[in-house]
Amino acid sequence: MSAKFDNEKHEKEYDINKGAVLTRVDSHDEISLSESDLNKNQNQFDDERIVEFFERLSDESVQHLLTKTGHGNDINHDNKDDLTFDLKFFLDKVINITNEKVLNIYAKTYEDHQGDANFPIHDWNFIESVINNKINIDENSQINFEAKLLAVLIHYHSPYPEVRAVTDLVNDLNEPIETIRSWTLAIIWLIIQSGIKEFFAHRFPSISLTNSVISILLYASGKLWEYVIPNVTINFFGKKLQTNPGPYSFKEQMFASLMTSVASANVYVSYNIVTQVKFYHQNWLTFGFQFLLVMSTQLMGFSFAGILRKFVVYPVRSMWPTILPSIALNRALLKPERKENINGWKISKFNFFWTAFGSMFLYFWIPNYLFQALSTFSWITWIKPYNFDLSMITGFNSGLGLNPVATFDWNIITSLISPLVLPFYVSVNVFGGMVVSFFVIVGIYYSNYKWTGYLPINSNGIFTNEGTSFKVEKVLTNGLLDNEKYQNYSPPFYTAANIVLYSAFFMFYPFAFLYNTVKEWKTIQFALILMYENAKESIQSIKNGEFFKKKNNDEKDHSKGLAASTLAKFEDPHSKMMAKYKEIPDSYYWAILVISLVLAILCVKVYPDTKTPVWGIFFTVGINFVFLIPLCILLSVTGQQMGLNVLVELIVGYALPGNGVAMMTLKALGYNIDGQADNFISCQKTAHYTRIPIRSVFRGQLIGTIIQAFVFLGVVNWSMSNIEGMCDPKQPQKFTCASERTFYASSVLWGVIGPKKVFDGLYPTMKYAFLIGFLVALLFIAIRKFAPKFLPNNFEPSVFITGFLNWAPYNFSYIITGMYFAFFFSHYIKRRYIAWFEKYNYVLSAALDAGVAFSAVIIFFAVQYHPKYVDWWGNNVTAWGIEGGEGQQSLYDITLTDRGYFGPERGHLP
Repeated sequence: MSAKFDNEKHEKEYDINKGAVLTRVDSHDEISLSESDLNKNQNQFDDERIVEFFERLSDESVQHLLTKTGHGNDINHDNKDDLTFDLKFFLDKVINITNEKVLNIYAKTYEDHQGDANFPIHDWNFIESVINNKINIDENSQINFEAKLLAVLIHYHSPYPEVRAVTDLVNDLNEPIETIRSWTLAIIWLIIQSGIKEFFAHRFPSISLTNSVISILLYASGKLWEYVIPNVTINFFGKKLQTNPGPYSFKEQMFASLMTSVASANVYVSYNIVTQVKFYHQNWLTFGFQFLLVMSTQLMGFSFAGILRKFVVYPVRSMWPTILPSIALNRALLKPERKENINGWKISKFNFFWTAFGSMFLYFWIPNYLFQALSTFSWITWIKPYNFDLSMITGFNSGLGLNPVATFDWNIITSLISPLVLPFYVSVNVFGGMVVSFFVIVGIYYSNYKWTGYLPINSNGIFTNEGTSFKVEKVLTNGLLDNEKYQNYSPPFYTAANIVLYSAFFMFYPFAFLYNTVKEWKTIQFALILMYENAKESIQSIKNGEFFKKKNNDEKDHSKGLAASTLAKFEDPHSKMMAKYKEIPDSYYWAILVISLVLAILCVKVYPDTKTPVWGIFFTVGINFVFLIPLCILLSVTGQQMGLNVLVELIVGYALPGNGVAMMTLKALGYNIDGQADNFISCQKTAHYTRIPIRSVFRGQLIGTIIQAFVFLGVVNWSMSNIEGMCDPKQPQKFTCASERTFYASSVLWGVIGPKKVFDGLYPTMKYAFLIGFLVALLFIAIRKFAPKFLPNNFEPSVFITGFLNWAPYNFSYIITGMYFAFFFSHYIKRRYIAWFEKYNYVLSAALDAGVAFSAVIIFFAVQYHPKYVDWWGNNVTAWGIEGGEGQQSLYDITLTDRGYFGPERGHLP
């Protein structure tokens, strides 16, 4: 059956308008080629030779070709029109590549991707067999063809099928990007997304307009603009801009979505403001203070992106699995698509998306409103609602959530892992960590270690020695710890789950820093050399007076970026194509760092109630310089993000004991540098894959961050003033401030009380977690070096440890159902039906997320903001028994103790 296009409009991918300048992957010595249109680009191939070669291929070889390149199984041997540009490209390279070149590519790949768990295991085994002479690629045509095709895919595209599925071989340099349309739509939806994100950030579980949802809205708005807005030329600083430059383009969509993506992450300062107002009851947090704190923390992470891009954007190993669904979705919306048969599926990605989206939009009304027991499906506890042990082990709300069928709510299924997005080995490692830590928590709780038996097993709150919520204002005088009040009140106590969680944090930092630095040393070393060379060139140009010298046109063309000195040194096709665009000078990043430092200093000096020394600001910046590179590399490879919040609060707690406000202020800086840097760097990698100039992304996100800050300040202050019962654990619309409660608990234990009291008196064994992390890192480093066969590539110990962190308030119920989806899609489907996986998997993930977000917003404002409750068993059963807060809530009864409280004697508290 002949392959055809869905409609004429979609044909433009294969028939670009005349005048378009295209960049294609040609060779690594001469990477780019300009053509008048894509048809000429196709005509560069010797069609007769390619068709003849294709017709001689066996059916097995053809099927292998189509599977590896993500095509359907309806290509006709006899119809050369079925051969698309990418198939011609790959076949041309297969015809011309020599066996010697194949072996060279394999040798380099084998060296560069050692320990790379994302590298397809079948391809890795094949390469290893060829290198070790277990497979002779000269013996028969089938093996030779497979070997050459794999080498071509690796060398001229990407070693990862997931990346090949969402990236192009060509780049249209004339496709519009920064237009009046893309800027206007991006700003509008950024404001809306930022407002909704902040509004629901205090709900548990939170709801947001994800990047997927915004992409849909941008697409609809862009197409509406295309058909409605007249085209008028506007002179803007000497440039002629058109209000409607033609069909809404993929690159306009990607630019707008990257600009709005600044709102995909919470403004971390939200925790500071809500915690200090709602828990510390401090009323001096004026708009001026909030503005300075927000801007300094939001901007500072940008400066670190200048360093990180050489470590986690340019290297091929940094494949960033979490950004691929967003690219896939936008391609489904705007990229042309062939009609093809993929494992029996003929539906286009565009139609598939809207079908899945609509289905989830309608379905989500059931678990979120009509039958809420399907969301928190704690059916085991319904058998005996007042059985304490049953509730502690299996309970969704009160326990550890050990339940094989725990939820039918996609919002909960994706709370801890993105089952269709993350590589399966990542999900397995996270789940494995939770399994081990589950037994540790049970052992701590039922042995009543450090009085945990008097408290709930899995709460993220802190408690007094009478089992009530700890009120920090009862131990403070002028914002600082008052020892007399403290001695007459109580220490703050952690639950069993919180003890395990924080101990795992302390173990993670030394382990991840040491292990990942050694594991990825080759990448780090190469990036450090590039940084040194770039710095040396900049210093030399300043000495020679060339840095500020106005360049002529030839020099400007020649200097198209640091691309020539940096990107061009990375030999993969994506970097070669991005080398056509100008890079961002390092001076831009340094300028932002200086500005954000000035704002931070003004914040703590103008508002002395923060009780924060200036040196603390520079200290937190220094911590990020040390830890950010290995942690960001971990994120870029596994999709698991780790912040420095716990490490910062621990060190600041030692340096400024008794000062919870200073700890929270510096913690915001320490964490948000990391968070903003990760967010901006992930967008740079998205731009890398989709050929968006990095300067466009820089401009868009910088302006977007400033807009987001003002929207956030308006929404957070409105929420605190207008949401009745906000931060109450029983708040009916679930605005319980779960994250702020964790933030508050940390500020009290590690800020007000201080780590010295915690490690010396309350929880002395916790400090040994640092030593354990360091020693375990040395053990795994030794295994990797001397006995690598005992450490499989798909076991990632850093990710395994993060499984220990997914408690309080989360539990097993938030991951078990997700593991079923992860196994089916990311393991079974990916291995058995790779073409289906490449075409539909990420689109499905984006559609389900988008359906949940849209549905949740409609449900909240339609029937929950002014409550219209559906009163029946399916909505009431979750409030019965221990799960609903009735009856026994802890292992031991505090009232039966001799003193009426547990723990150290009052007046002699540690």
